[in-house]
Amino acid sequence: MPIRTLTELAPPMTARSVVLSLLLGARPARLPGREITRTGELFGIAPSTMRAALSRMVAAEDLVSEDATYLLGARHLERQALQEVLVNPRRTPFDGRWDMVVVVVSGRDAAARGALRGTLAEHRYAELREGVWMRPANLAGHDLPPLAEVHRFVTAPADSVALVRQLWDLDTWAAEARTILGALVVPGQSKERFMAAAAAVRHLRTDPALPDDLLPENWPADELRWAYDDYRAQFAELSMREKVRDSREDA
Repeated sequence: MPIRTLTELAPPMTARSVVLSLLLGARPARLPGREITRTGELFGIAPSTMRAALSRMVAAEDLVSEDATYLLGARHLERQALQEVLVNPRRTPFDGRWDMVVVVVSGRDAAARGALRGTLAEHRYAELREGVWMRPANLAGHDLPPLAEVHRFVTAPADSVALVRQLWDLDTWAAEARTILGALVVPGQSKERFMAAAAAVRHLRTDPALPDDLLPENWPADELRWAYDDYRAQFAELSMREKVRDSREDA
C-alpha cells in the first residue's frame, strides 16, 4: 500500500475543521476567538470567514460563545471524551486468546452495514474475511456495545503473529506514523505542525493496540502519543502567553 503524505493523512482544513481540531485538542476545551482566527490564517482562512464560521457553529450548537471565548458544545464534549479513550487505549496482559465477531444477519441495507463496520473498526477489530472480525483480547475499558447482528467468540489461533500480519498492514501504519512525527516534533506553531497534530489523532485512532510480542520492533505508536501530548502542552503554554499579551494590548 502506498505511504500517504501528511496532507493526505490530515483532515481537510476548512474553517470548521480548524475550529474543531483546535478545541477537541484543547484542555479545557475553550479558546479565545482571536486565537482561533490566528490559527485559521495559517491556512489562508480570512478572519471574516472564520468569524462567520464561528457564528454558524454557535447557531448549530456545535460551540458555546462566552465573552469572545468559544467552548465546545455538549455533543462535541462527548466526542472529545471518546477521542481521549480512542487515542490512549489501555492494554492488558495477553494470554494468547483473541476476540472474534461473526456477522450473522444478512440482507441489511448499505447504511446498516457501514455503521456496523465502523463500530467494529472503531473498537480496533480487523476483518479476516467478509463478516468475520478479530483482534487479540488485550484491551480494557473498550468493550463492544451489544450488537444484535453478531455472535461473539473467544478463540486461540495457532499462529498469532501470522494472523496479525494478515489482518493489519503494520509496516504502512508505522511508516505513516513516522511521517506525522517528523512534522509534529518541529518546534513552533506552523501550518504543517497543526496538520500533523490533527493527523496524529486520526492515526492513533487506527492503532491496532496489539500486545508487545505481536508488534514489530520500534513500533512508533507510543512515540506519536508522547509527541502529540507535548504539542498540546506547548500549545496550551503558547495560548496562555498570547492571552496575557492580548489583555495587555486591550488595557
